[in-house]
Amino acid sequence: MTVGGFTLVVNLAATVKELVVARQFGTGDTMDALLIAFLLPSYAVNVLAGSCSTALVPTFVQVRENEGQEKAQQLLSGVIIWNTAVLAAVSVLLALTGSFILPILGSGFSITKVALSRSLFFVFLPILLISGLKMTWAAILNACDRFALVALSPIMIPLATIAMLLLVGRTWGIYALAVGTLAGYLIEAALLAWGLKGNGFCLIPRWHGLDHALRKVINQYIPVVAGAFLMCGTMLVDQSMAAMLGTGSVATLNYGGKVVTLILGIGSVSLSTAVFPHFSHMVAVYDWAGIRHTLKTYTYLILLVTIPLTLTLVYFSEPLVHLLFERGAFTSMDTWRVSQVQALFLLQVPVYFLGILIVRLISSLNMNRVLMETAVINLLCKIAFNYLLMQRLGAAGIALSTTLMYVVSLIYFSLMLCRKIQVLK
Repeated sequence: MTVGGFTLVVNLAATVKELVVARQFGTGDTMDALLIAFLLPSYAVNVLAGSCSTALVPTFVQVRENEGQEKAQQLLSGVIIWNTAVLAAVSVLLALTGSFILPILGSGFSITKVALSRSLFFVFLPILLISGLKMTWAAILNACDRFALVALSPIMIPLATIAMLLLVGRTWGIYALAVGTLAGYLIEAALLAWGLKGNGFCLIPRWHGLDHALRKVINQYIPVVAGAFLMCGTMLVDQSMAAMLGTGSVATLNYGGKVVTLILGIGSVSLSTAVFPHFSHMVAVYDWAGIRHTLKTYTYLILLVTIPLTLTLVYFSEPLVHLLFERGAFTSMDTWRVSQVQALFLLQVPVYFLGILIVRLISSLNMNRVLMETAVINLLCKIAFNYLLMQRLGAAGIALSTTLMYVVSLIYFSLMLCRKIQVLK
């Protein structure tokens, strides 16, 4: 409830930001360019920084429970040093290769539009290193049952963005949106650092060698990264294939996912944040009966809430887009296109929540190889579904293919988890 309440506040602030952005930029070329520019840094954040948190938490909980706070601090220090080195190296690599990759991602863009994407890309690039630190700090705070600050601190991103747009949006244009986003990430990281220090952790890492716990995290990190690399590749596929559909298609796809992102942000973040340390603790003390009970209970609750919510929002998709976005540069034709995309995106909601629940249990059981296998299946399905559906439905076809992809992955996750639970019995 703590995470859900604060995440709702954060997502409401993000919605206000989207209203300001839609009014000023609509679905035009500048928004297309910014979304493609943000694609590579956000992809690297999801693959590298997010994977580190997933690999760290189960081992951190086990070390803290069995060996004490000092050993847990040593593990955290080692992970931060190692992860920072990896992210710094990737940042340099992206800086060197980004200018060659961006024209491929924006294959339907004009020369001017690609140049704008390249310029914005270098504004966004520091987010990778900042996110690596803040996501690690957030994971540790959650593992210590300190949920409030982690849930509320992301509000700094929309607030900083809105401030920049209001202050210098008319003169800086789309760069105000990029700089505001970067400033928000910096402020969020500073708040999490303050929270971690307040909970007795040292922010200045010291290297204690490649001990058993750190090697265990790295061993889990590798399959998680491989899986995330492939799974997040679906985002690259979506954006780059949308860029082939003509002006405004990338932005239309992006706006069509805003309401879905709001719902998933409130529900899935709350769910995964709460159950991941809980599952990890039950695995650490071998409470298999508790795991099965928790999984069954949450499955019923998810279906009870998400199915009626999804059907209602699909029915009111067009009026909702009209209410949220149709003003300024965002026209009635934009509303119609975005509402079609949004309705098909919404169908993924029940499936996605169930998938999040099962993925967190799989990670707690250190079955991260299953995530990698599923990611391969998902990427192949996404490319095939996109190609087949976008020819008939345009950007809306890409939205529908996302739902179908999550159905396939949920089936595979469930089969693998059932097999594991049978072994544990």
